[in-house]
Amino acid sequence: MPVEESGTMSAYIPPSEEDSSGDEVEGSSVRRRHVWNRNARSVEPPRDDAIYYPRDDTFGLFDQGRDYEPLNITHKYTDEEKKTLETYDSHDYLPSNSEVYRKWLKLQGPSSYNLGRWLIMGLIGFFVGLIGFLLHDLIEEIAKMKWEIAQKFIKDREFGVACVFAMGYSLIFILFSAFIVVFLRPSAGGSGIPEVTGFLNGTQIRHIFNVKTLLVKFFSCVAAVGCGLPVGPEGPMIHMGALVGAGLSQFRSETLKINLPFFQRYRTSEDRRNFISAGAAAGVASAFGAPVGGLLFSMEEVSSFWTITLSWQIFFCCMVSAFTTDLFNSAFDGFSYTGNFGQFKTQRYILFNIEKGIDVNILMFIPTVIIGVIGGLLGAIFTILNLKMTRGRKRLLSTISEHAILQKLLRIFEPALIMIIITLFAVFLPAGFPCSDFTCKEGVTGDVSVNCWNDTRNPLHVEKTVVRYTCIEGQSWRDGEYTWKTNGTYNEMATLMFGTLENAVKHLFSRDTHLQFGFASLLSTLVIYFIMICWATGTSVSCGALVPMLLVGGLYGRVIGILMTTMFGVHSGEDLSYWAWMDPGVFALIGAASFFGGVTRLNLAVTVIMMELTNDVQVLLPVMVSVMISKWVGDFFTHPVYHALMELKCIPFLDPEPRVTIEKNRLNLELYLARHVMSSPVISIRIKSCVYDLAKILLDTSHGGFPVVRVLESGDEVFQGMITRLELSVLLKHDELFESDDSQEDSGDSGSNEPDPTWIEYEQMNILKLKNPKEISRTLQSYVKSPAYRTKYLNLKQYINQSSLSIPEKFSLQRTYIIFRTLGLRHMAVVDTANKVLGIITRKDLMGFNIVEKVSALHDARLEMQSMANQNSVA
Repeated sequence: MPVEESGTMSAYIPPSEEDSSGDEVEGSSVRRRHVWNRNARSVEPPRDDAIYYPRDDTFGLFDQGRDYEPLNITHKYTDEEKKTLETYDSHDYLPSNSEVYRKWLKLQGPSSYNLGRWLIMGLIGFFVGLIGFLLHDLIEEIAKMKWEIAQKFIKDREFGVACVFAMGYSLIFILFSAFIVVFLRPSAGGSGIPEVTGFLNGTQIRHIFNVKTLLVKFFSCVAAVGCGLPVGPEGPMIHMGALVGAGLSQFRSETLKINLPFFQRYRTSEDRRNFISAGAAAGVASAFGAPVGGLLFSMEEVSSFWTITLSWQIFFCCMVSAFTTDLFNSAFDGFSYTGNFGQFKTQRYILFNIEKGIDVNILMFIPTVIIGVIGGLLGAIFTILNLKMTRGRKRLLSTISEHAILQKLLRIFEPALIMIIITLFAVFLPAGFPCSDFTCKEGVTGDVSVNCWNDTRNPLHVEKTVVRYTCIEGQSWRDGEYTWKTNGTYNEMATLMFGTLENAVKHLFSRDTHLQFGFASLLSTLVIYFIMICWATGTSVSCGALVPMLLVGGLYGRVIGILMTTMFGVHSGEDLSYWAWMDPGVFALIGAASFFGGVTRLNLAVTVIMMELTNDVQVLLPVMVSVMISKWVGDFFTHPVYHALMELKCIPFLDPEPRVTIEKNRLNLELYLARHVMSSPVISIRIKSCVYDLAKILLDTSHGGFPVVRVLESGDEVFQGMITRLELSVLLKHDELFESDDSQEDSGDSGSNEPDPTWIEYEQMNILKLKNPKEISRTLQSYVKSPAYRTKYLNLKQYINQSSLSIPEKFSLQRTYIIFRTLGLRHMAVVDTANKVLGIITRKDLMGFNIVEKVSALHDARLEMQSMANQNSVA
């Protein structure tokens, strides 16, 4: 059975999708017609992942290895999901090292090579920073108008009018947000982080780096976040940054029909992926104002390949991105010029600025550990609940696959339903909570006093930016030399639910506001937002969950802080500095970090991002402890959320290190060999092959690449390199390359530096997709039908990847995995001692489920042989 890049299984196309390649779907199998897509294959991954659901999913609600899967447990796929995995193409990190590539490199010359790369990094940083500024200011303007008008109606106790206005206002934006995603570009939905991570890991994913995707992503995110859906813009910013890195660095666009003659030497797979990594990092830097955090986020989560040189270049890109966003923020407030161009004010420069730090106390680590455990538990619950909701949504949509319009309408109105529920909560729920008195402490050691605005002798206070809702505004007056008093009140629930999620996080992080919120308002908001964020982040709008994670963590962190002050008293002021660490705002920050880490498991990035977000370096150690503990606890229950989403979406992905378990026992892959997982037998092609044979191989298989062999005088075939399906398709389109002589070409280096006139230049070979796949498919069919092409030959000597890796069949499986992932390979040939190709290893062969299947079969075979041997010995 021939080996495909994706293994030996036939590809699966969901019956709910119209197959543009011309394949006919019968049940769960695909009958191929010889009509290709732009990847030169006759099969495609699901066209819209949001509506694809495997019909053979019979796993239980809490079966281990699905949504509930500890870190070391291998994910379990259904048979249909495995076939869907096979439909994804892969790509190499490094470009094919062929003779035409090397000659092309010589023509580029060494001058200004590194300077050009730094310049492109700077351009990517600038444009990502500009997009970040526009995105945040548009969101702020949309949200500001909604809540200002709604609060005017509420102040006049016109709750019905306020609700109708807020709901109608929000529905206009949310329906627009979902409509453009569902009808124009489904791949723009969600955060995009799993897709970008999958691509940088080596998997081709359709439409994720398209100009149309960028536009839909931007406007859908602005509308969804601005109208009040409980989501954030940070995830889409990462995807948009990657989009800018993918397009701007190449100076060409198929959609816009642009091909500028600049920096053409950077149009290689290696440089493109590096620029995409830089763009994703710049997205974090712009969204959070955290350039170092952006660098670490890309290194720890998004990118699969990293070098010290790349670190410096991405650091520069992040620096430019954050600087650009801050520069525009310094000059504009809501698109109104402030006249402060270049003055980086703290409140605009740092997203959640903490003006007052506290001294860390060793006793502080006791509640910090508790917060870390809660963060890990809630992070795992959040991930599992999000996955369950996503699977339930897919299952529902797949049941109405024959009604495409109804499917799309449901996807559009789902976020609208969430928006209606959130609006009802925001407008009416605060009415169920009593008005709270302003509190402060009169004097250094005095008791807490109500109706007290603030006292300059003690920092304990309630913020002036709290929302009054229908509570009396009252009057303020000065009582003596130091104290301001007021008979006004405010509403705790309205303060948390009115405005954007960022405003709520700022309230939670505030210092010396021990009594600003009570248990009832915090716990009620925690339950509402925890469920709604889980639900909203899976809908068909462009959205992320990073700031919502900070909100959830800040809520339970502040609850722990208030619990501490309830048990041990309110302490503030210089004379009580030893106990000043019991500040609910401090624990809100630690809680936010713990939940962020419990969901994403990103220790380095989360810690640094939290420091850059808040400017509170003094709590670095407690934040590190909470993030570390939340990761350990979360790993007992689930995979990191972005990895879990890639598994749910059936995107092939290789973890940084292999974790393979059989019956809860982790395998030591050093004890297994490369031949145990390789796909075999293999279709090999000769350096000089018959055109008819090549055309037939391409038409009859879906292989992503082929080993190229040279036939010795003895008749043995020895491995020479690899050539991809796409490269063969381009070469076969040029019949001027065909020869009549079938004599074998010597495999040695070319003796001349001048290219043969009939060579195809590297620019023609260096393409991501075919421009005319149907035409090439028809051409190949004509080659197969015409007898004349049985005597025509194509010399592949100049086009094969001569640096393609091969390993001995007895090579360690652990080291095979490390080499394959570290170098970002697409194919790895397995050879014997005579350099004869025995099999091929691809990324699908190294995925956990495949290793489990093959190793289990190996164990069964060994046990059967041992049993037979025992029986023979007894006999």
